[in-house]
Amino acid sequence: MRLARFAALLAVSALLLPGCFPNINLFGQAPEALSEKTLQGEADPKIVMITIRGVISDEPEERFITEGPSMVQQVVARLRKAASDPKVGAVVLKIESPGGSVTASDVLYHEIMQFKEKTGAKVLAAFMGVAASGAYYISMAADHITAHPTTVTGSVGVVFARPQVTGLMDKIGVDVHMYTTGKHKDMGSPFRDVTDEEKEIIKGLVGSMGDRFVGLVKRHRNLSAEALETVKTARVFFAPQAKELGLVDSVGYLEDVFDQAKKLAGLPENARVVVYRTQDYPNDTVYNDAAVKAPGRSPPVVDLGLPRVNGLNAGFYYLWPSAMISR
Repeated sequence: MRLARFAALLAVSALLLPGCFPNINLFGQAPEALSEKTLQGEADPKIVMITIRGVISDEPEERFITEGPSMVQQVVARLRKAASDPKVGAVVLKIESPGGSVTASDVLYHEIMQFKEKTGAKVLAAFMGVAASGAYYISMAADHITAHPTTVTGSVGVVFARPQVTGLMDKIGVDVHMYTTGKHKDMGSPFRDVTDEEKEIIKGLVGSMGDRFVGLVKRHRNLSAEALETVKTARVFFAPQAKELGLVDSVGYLEDVFDQAKKLAGLPENARVVVYRTQDYPNDTVYNDAAVKAPGRSPPVVDLGLPRVNGLNAGFYYLWPSAMISR
């Protein structure tokens, strides 16, 4: 009750005293439109930097009472804005991510490819601490990939997350009965064990998604047969190893990526580096990751209290699970 009164008081205060509460959005009012912020450079030609940070997802972001746009929506909105500006010669994707869902990763890959086809602009990927699995998947649409000297990347593979609560249900004396129209309708249900036949079906699905990933690696990266076999083990690699295998084109820092973007796009040395934000930040730099972040998880319509696997809903992921902690 006290919390409700406090929230109401704060909301009223924000309405009556807007100068005292800048940028407060308690109840999900219409968000501000994206506006361009220059971080460095003075010339008209531009490099747009888009940050992709956290688990790649098309789920909406959890906010107080309402929901915000998903990571996919945020990234695509920035690509569309860049596409509408003829002064944009290149886009740099600054990536810090362990990957994410198969579909969200594929959507972003597709949108980046479409952006390049429509605009003719160059796209470069700048890997930071971790750029694994789905994060690597989307980066294959880039014309050049640079890994930070301490980047961990790779993990070219698929994870199927499936919670199971049968042991817990046996302990507390609870059972769930499902009536289906086909023997595989409830395949993967957390309320029963998977049959041998179903295991083979799931392996087939995982294998098909893994083959799609590896196929894109073959298409976009000129790897030797030996390197490809190593990559197919789905292990991760340190930046120098990734460069030696051919997963990345260079190892360097953000300023090196901007220099490479100017060369590839034929931009002047003093080309501007810009970002699209909804608010101003004092002393803003290219290391400000506030613009695009991983979304929260929306509560289900019917909450059965089921556990998640490593914080994930059941499903297929291009993800390095070991990097999921605190992301």
